[in-house]
Amino acid sequence: MYSENPMHDVVRVMKAFLSNQLARFAPSIYVKVTHQTGRGDESGDAKEVAAYFAMCVKEYFEKLDIAPADYAAYLKGKKILEYGPGDVLGVALLMYAHGADAVHCVDRFPLSQISGKSLRIYWEILNALDANKKDRALGAFKEFGKPESGFNPEAIAYTVTPDGLSGKKRHYDLIISRAVLEHVNDLEKTMQDISDALKTNGVSIHQVDLKSHGLDRYKPYDFLTWPEVLFKLMYSHKGFPNRWRVDKYRELAAKSGLRIRHMSPTGQLAMHDVAAIQPKLARQFRNIPGEELSWLGFWVLVEHPAVNAADRS
Repeated sequence: MYSENPMHDVVRVMKAFLSNQLARFAPSIYVKVTHQTGRGDESGDAKEVAAYFAMCVKEYFEKLDIAPADYAAYLKGKKILEYGPGDVLGVALLMYAHGADAVHCVDRFPLSQISGKSLRIYWEILNALDANKKDRALGAFKEFGKPESGFNPEAIAYTVTPDGLSGKKRHYDLIISRAVLEHVNDLEKTMQDISDALKTNGVSIHQVDLKSHGLDRYKPYDFLTWPEVLFKLMYSHKGFPNRWRVDKYRELAAKSGLRIRHMSPTGQLAMHDVAAIQPKLARQFRNIPGEELSWLGFWVLVEHPAVNAADRS
């Protein structure tokens, strides 16, 4: 195993192992202790967070090649599944406001809650909408116009499952996630859940972040040098990166019966940094080509092979 300070790494392993057991057996306590939100560090105010959610929705539609004027027509009658929405269901609220029939959110940590912070964000989202969209969004709550009453599950539902999977069959027209798939503890099962839950003519779009999320110690990407058994003992239940690279996503998409319509990197590590870490990589990463190993993240759109160009509307 690669290390430049063995004693430091021994301490790191012990602390990570103990917190991993807490996340495994008491996830609610783990969330409270770590203040995990599902969206990383939040230093912005409610208006900035609301703008972030609006950007997320805009980027989903850009990848789907749908113009703002066509959002409502595209979403009409559609059911959406969002994996790992975090503590504020901002994307779900915007999708419903733009015309989705229903949005279901699923997570493996109980993050979403009505709080002073979330209410401020919801009101910023609502007040940024035009009158018609705002009126529709106000109907997403149990009591019309009262976010403090919680979401009406017929409009926006939030479910926590042990594995963060939906368990649905041919139920959703659109499945989305942002910076989530790299955190799931069983990527193969998640890919199969996407395949099972997606309607035959549906589409699934994801942004995947392959960076270390603060786990590098001495060099970029050295979190890929931990032996797999040790890495799982430290991080498997905490929502930390599962470390799989882009080659694994291609493999599992095909295995689950999905076809990749589009895949492109969001950034790439410098090749000299890749070359510096390649000889020290854990076994499962050693045969990945340097160019693919350099990907810092990517967008991917998947669908069932039965879909053809005429079905994409």
